[in-house]
Amino acid sequence: MKNFTSLSEIRESIHSGSTSCQSLVDYYLERIDKHKDLNIYIEVFTDEAISRAKKVDEKLQAGTAGRLAGMVIALKDNICFEGHKVSASSKILEGFESLYSATVVERLLKEDAIIIGRVNCDEFAMGSANETSTYGPVKNPCDPKTVAGGSSGGSAAAVAADLCQVALGSDTGGSIRQPAAFCGVIGMKPTYARVSRFGLIAYASSFDQIGPLAKSIEDAALVTEIIAGVDPNDSTSSSVPVTPYSEAKIPSGKKKIAYLKEYIESPGLNPEIKENFLKLISDLKAQGHIVEEQKFPYLDVIVPSYYVLTTAEASSNLARFDGAHYGYRSPNAHDIESTYKLSRTEGFGEEVKRRIMLGTFVLSSGYYDAYYTKAQRVRRLIQDRTEEVLKNYDFILMPTTPSTAFEIGVKNEDPTVVYLEDIYTVHANLAGIPAISLPLWKSSENMPIGVQLMAASFKEEELFSFSKLLMNSKN
Repeated sequence: MKNFTSLSEIRESIHSGSTSCQSLVDYYLERIDKHKDLNIYIEVFTDEAISRAKKVDEKLQAGTAGRLAGMVIALKDNICFEGHKVSASSKILEGFESLYSATVVERLLKEDAIIIGRVNCDEFAMGSANETSTYGPVKNPCDPKTVAGGSSGGSAAAVAADLCQVALGSDTGGSIRQPAAFCGVIGMKPTYARVSRFGLIAYASSFDQIGPLAKSIEDAALVTEIIAGVDPNDSTSSSVPVTPYSEAKIPSGKKKIAYLKEYIESPGLNPEIKENFLKLISDLKAQGHIVEEQKFPYLDVIVPSYYVLTTAEASSNLARFDGAHYGYRSPNAHDIESTYKLSRTEGFGEEVKRRIMLGTFVLSSGYYDAYYTKAQRVRRLIQDRTEEVLKNYDFILMPTTPSTAFEIGVKNEDPTVVYLEDIYTVHANLAGIPAISLPLWKSSENMPIGVQLMAASFKEEELFSFSKLLMNSKN
């Protein structure tokens, strides 16, 4: 069976009788087994996926199938699915089974998607390389010696290795877009509040957002359209109407695009990525688009402010994992105090403990104003400047990552080096705006390079529309 690039291709093949949902699931199950060495899937729902595929085939025959019939989807291991295990790739949630499904899962199933399994991620979505998982690192299908990116590395790698058609990930500071760039797939982070977070294990609640990783803009747009919209179970979800993203066409008119001077002049930017980016700017200008440089004076504080705020929220959110209620409990505990101390010490990995401690520190009475309050002010400055740019321009264009995928284990010793991998992606999360990573280029070493496009809040349809133009220019 061929590697389908979109759901429409799959549906055409089903309609012609050359494939079926059941044969498609069998194909993915075979490939998942063949590529176990990449350490992508934590659990495969074999029997359930086969059973559901048969039912969806019946619905297709009867003409009653939903919009996602034929789409095989993987879930990041921090998205709840009723009756299935979910662990956020952490020992502290060992053996825990979800009591309900996330809103996004319910909406996918309602449209007859087939969920094939849960995939590896950084522990509690904290990481930029998928190396903090209790299950071990995910290997990049493009080069197994390199990282898949994080924290949704399993989701990106699953799509890139053709082990599913689409995968859901979550994005707190680039956790969908960065692995998408490293693995050569499309990664979409919707506007904050566009997609319900109900059923997503929280890392930093004012940043987290669920989104798709896909092979085509068409599939990313359709899945985003289906999972988006207000949800009574999530009071932060927006009631702004969802436009038909899946109907987005390549724009006929010319667009105004900004790129940020400080980002392109950053000394950490790989020269090869910079060269490709500048060529893209020239190409867009040649096509008649207005592409102009804008100043963004907050580059030096964007990563520090992001980590102050997200670790503070993580410190609060992860307090519930205490060994007393559910999940891992230390066998060496003998009273309440030792249950808390030992269960959290043994259950959490080093990176999660580091971020909890940092978050607790910045929230402490002596340092709250010096760090947390100041970071909130910086966040407001970033939001205001971003909104100011997007009032005059349709999009902001920038690289997705400062480098291509690096070797597994190389950046483990100094966490701040890994934190700087988020330098181009945290911007969209701090501003709360939608952003997409597109796999436009390959490096001289044949590794994927992504470009990132950002738009004003709730402008997902425009983002998908212009992304189609950029992806077409790649072909």
